[in-house]
Amino acid sequence: MKRFAALIRLTAFLALAGFCFNLPALAREASTSGEIESVLLADLPPEARQTLDLIKRGGPFPYPRKDGSTFGNFEKRLPERPRGYYREYTVPTPGSRDRGARRIVAGSGRNGNVARSGEYYYTHNHYRSFRRIQE
Repeated sequence: MKRFAALIRLTAFLALAGFCFNLPALAREASTSGEIESVLLADLPPEARQTLDLIKRGGPFPYPRKDGSTFGNFEKRLPERPRGYYREYTVPTPGSRDRGARRIVAGSGRNGNVARSGEYYYTHNHYRSFRRIQE
């Protein structure tokens, strides 16, 4: 019986420790402080580079009903802009049966054209966090 109680305490301790060690990562991911990390275009997966090239060429896109649709920024993880300013595009995930979690979100910029705005954000985790693409 003592072994069972010790095992329960050890399991609870390990579960709590795992949660505590992941807490800073979760806090960083959910941050809405306005500070967005950047990533070099060369450091992105090849599919993301291909998607950005398609955005700049105006397509064709692999998911024409979804790619280019308005991204609402409801979680406010990107800078606040008027509705319709951001557009989202699928970054294919090899081996995935659906669209996967990777996206590029493009801002319209001053000229209102996502293809020429230079404002592109990459998310690998379905909008939980973003990194601004540096070309």
